[in-house]
Amino acid sequence: MKILLLGKNGQVGWELQRSLASLGDLIALDRHVVDGLCGDLSDPDALRATIRRVKPDIIVNAAAYTAVDKAESETELADRVNSLASQVLAEEAAVLDAWLIHYSTDYVFNGQGSLPWQESDSVAPVNRYGASKLSGEQAITASGCKHLIFRTSWVYGSRGNNFAKTMLRLAKDRDTLSVISDQVGAPTGADLIADVTALAIRQVLKSPELAGVYHLAAGGEVSWYDYARHVIEFAQANGEQLAVNVINPIETTAYPTPARRPLNSRLNTQKLRNNFSLHLPDWRSGVTRMLREVLNK
Repeated sequence: MKILLLGKNGQVGWELQRSLASLGDLIALDRHVVDGLCGDLSDPDALRATIRRVKPDIIVNAAAYTAVDKAESETELADRVNSLASQVLAEEAAVLDAWLIHYSTDYVFNGQGSLPWQESDSVAPVNRYGASKLSGEQAITASGCKHLIFRTSWVYGSRGNNFAKTMLRLAKDRDTLSVISDQVGAPTGADLIADVTALAIRQVLKSPELAGVYHLAAGGEVSWYDYARHVIEFAQANGEQLAVNVINPIETTAYPTPARRPLNSRLNTQKLRNNFSLHLPDWRSGVTRMLREVLNK
């Protein structure tokens, strides 16, 4: 079995290189051309040519345009990477009768309320990034290709930058931090996403009727403010010398950004857990593991 992975150096893509390696012959690409193969989602023609040359049985797309605020002005690029490229991947997957595994976001919803979003809920993105990701989802489902779309939220990895690392860096230099308290979600590790992906692929190969859209996030919920408190308290309890002594909760309106942010990023994962017989651990377990790695404790 041949697997084509796009976005190999992103947080999720990096972990997918590990989790997918045991499933088959893995060809992992980033935006650079290697041996004539190109994984650049902003170049649909090169992307199409690469798929036709590789002829994969499974395409896993972990690449995306994720600069939420820049997407408000770079609308053409965001749409090309998140929507048009998804359409190209889906069309080529349909021709090959290959599976397409794709990642989306809670930003396809309007971000209101306090109930966890279900896959069947109405979509209404509040910003251009969310709109581009929704358009990509719709292109995949319209293509008729065999697919799994995983909507996730608040993704982090121990590799690269993440919210926890930013809080720790700021906490070393500042005695006071202000963190948004009215946005709620579940920090979800890239390693968890990658492991669930590999498990789901194994199952859909045997049971293709499991194809479709799924919500994938760690268990529980937390605000950015309480997430920051958890990170800093853990670091201090493990001997980190931090300057911070006050963390102030603030509302989203106190921190304006070019793109609107959803207040409710909760995702209902019941469908995923039921269909794939999965347990999704509480967000604290993954964050604690990541912090131990970052702090070398």
